[in-house]
Amino acid sequence: MQGKRLDRVNQLIKEEISMLLQRELKDPRLGFVTVTDVETSKDLRQAKVFVSVLGDESKWAGSLTALASARGFIRNWLRQHLDLRVTPDLDFRPDRSMEHAARIQELLKRIDANR
Repeated sequence: MQGKRLDRVNQLIKEEISMLLQRELKDPRLGFVTVTDVETSKDLRQAKVFVSVLGDESKWAGSLTALASARGFIRNWLRQHLDLRVTPDLDFRPDRSMEHAARIQELLKRIDANR
């Protein structure tokens, strides 16, 4: 049962942060950021928030810096809007899997075109 509850908490945090990034945060350094996954520790004290950023390395760097500086604001928002006993500390981490998948697609297209 603990696993299902943790999955629900992860999904709830993911949805709240996604909404917050779209509607509330106005930091100009924040590019087009997508929350791809959230992994919360069993004691709910830590949450790894995986994000993907559309753009080059400077967009990635700017967006991750903006998220790091907004960490307290985001955590406070979660504390006020989610009914959790503990609000986790947030650790924003880059998720480059979409970028990697696009690179593989491009390589496969090249191979197919050369046949």
